[in-house]
Amino acid sequence: MNLFGMSFRFGGAVLVGAAAVLLAPVLLPVVAGIVRPIAKGLIKGGILAYEGVKVAVAEAQETIEDVAAEAASEIAESRKEPAPPPAKTRKQSA
Repeated sequence: MNLFGMSFRFGGAVLVGAAAVLLAPVLLPVVAGIVRPIAKGLIKGGILAYEGVKVAVAEAQETIEDVAAEAASEIAESRKEPAPPPAKTRKQSA
């Protein structure tokens, strides 16, 4: 077994962990300053996309309702019986 290689890996991991703990107070504000505007932009884009889809769905729903109402009207119109022609009146001569 190679104990030296194994301890070097463990020691390296401890070193990286210690460096992360020590540098975190310095790096986190910098990273947050970079990531925050990106996250904010993504959220704004998501909100705008949601609103756009919401409007598109409302318009599609309105169109479908209009077409359905027209179809129902045409069906009702085709089911009506034609009105009988008006009766002719005879003029009586006096």
